[in-house]
Amino acid sequence: MPLDPIFAERLRVHRRYLIGQALAAAKKRLTSLWPFAHALSAGTQKTRTDAAARPSRRPAAPDRTPAGPRARARAKHRRAALAWDRKELETVGIPGPDIRTQEHLVDVPGRPAVRVRVYDPRPSPDPTGDPTGPRTPLPAVLAFFGGAFRIGGIDYPTTDAGFRRRAVDADIVLVAVDYALAPEHRYPVAVEQSAVALRWLFAHAAELGVDAGRIGILGTSAGANLAAAVTLINRDHPDPLPLRLQVLEVPVLDLTGRHLDLGATRALGVPTVIALRELRSVARTYLPHRRAAREPLASPLCAASHEDLPPAVILTAEFDPLRGDGAAYAAALRASGVDASAVQYLGVTHDTPIFTGVLPAARRWHADVVAALRRLHGA
Repeated sequence: MPLDPIFAERLRVHRRYLIGQALAAAKKRLTSLWPFAHALSAGTQKTRTDAAARPSRRPAAPDRTPAGPRARARAKHRRAALAWDRKELETVGIPGPDIRTQEHLVDVPGRPAVRVRVYDPRPSPDPTGDPTGPRTPLPAVLAFFGGAFRIGGIDYPTTDAGFRRRAVDADIVLVAVDYALAPEHRYPVAVEQSAVALRWLFAHAAELGVDAGRIGILGTSAGANLAAAVTLINRDHPDPLPLRLQVLEVPVLDLTGRHLDLGATRALGVPTVIALRELRSVARTYLPHRRAAREPLASPLCAASHEDLPPAVILTAEFDPLRGDGAAYAAALRASGVDASAVQYLGVTHDTPIFTGVLPAARRWHADVVAALRRLHGA
């Protein structure tokens, strides 16, 4: 099916971005081969050092800029991504409803503590208005945002709006995990944070008004990778928790790249070499070394067994090279006796879920995720 017209201009912008990134990388490599490059760099560095050594006429303000050019570039990129996301919600998304939220900081042994946000669709802890009164427990889902492991967060406007709408429409408590980003925190930091967040949710189910017998897990893109990894950790734990469902949207499940379907990028007019460069950069940013890509908690498709995992609902997009990961994972789950369904949405791209304000396919996507989550009511 042809790409939906709404993506046409975005595709042109994305192609320019990818080609620009590839050309910049090639220029940098060529410059490094130029015989005078190192001397020029050293001279520039000396000039900067000499300038820094001159006495200042007034006290310098505290430097709050991340150290190093790469760190500053990442910070700039993340600010731009957040601004773009805010604009996306205004132009193509649907704002989330005003519902009760609360935040908690969960300690993770040997790792940074992780923030979780609880979205509760109930108007108050008790229908009578008594905040200490009893309330009927609701199902819950532990949710992970997407962003290629290196951008995104629960404060991104489209992410927050989507979580709010799903909590209300599915009538569930949604617990969003603000896991640490790479490359500051590489694999397996986010995986370990996510696994601890799951056990925290079960341990605090009663005080959150959650039915511990009806809890699922949800993830988008990189977040789906973490969700799938957590199901493996939970299954192999000495005291596994009764996870009832996993919903994986446009999941990346094999960082070795064996299941990438580059027919999707070729159909968009993106050269294979440029698409591979972008996709490999994600793995390089997230993983501490290339060998880690074969580890099951980095690439759940590489697990020796997929038996005894929760029932799965997998959603993929036609014009997304990760569609191969989703299809392969559904096949692996089914071969292991797991109840798994997979659906591919035609004519759309990887970021379809945020387009609910302008794209019928995105609204159907949302409705299908909500329908999957509502299965927890009957678990």
